[in-house]
Amino acid sequence: MKQFEFDKISIQEISKDDMLLILEALKYTGESTHIEDFLSLRNNILNQLATLSESSPQEFLDYLMEETLSN
Repeated sequence: MKQFEFDKISIQEISKDDMLLILEALKYTGESTHIEDFLSLRNNILNQLATLSESSPQEFLDYLMEETLSN
């Protein structure tokens, strides 16, 4: 079996729609199962994306929602 070695995965190929879906799925799963790891992962991803876009997490989430609704 081939082994892959990498520390980070690039998200540049993920569409805005898919990214919003991932974030919302993590939120829903965390709230439904009461497993904090799902909410923590969502927040970590959202914070990283907000940092990259030089915005707040809420501003970035609002941007994703606007972009998704406009399609």
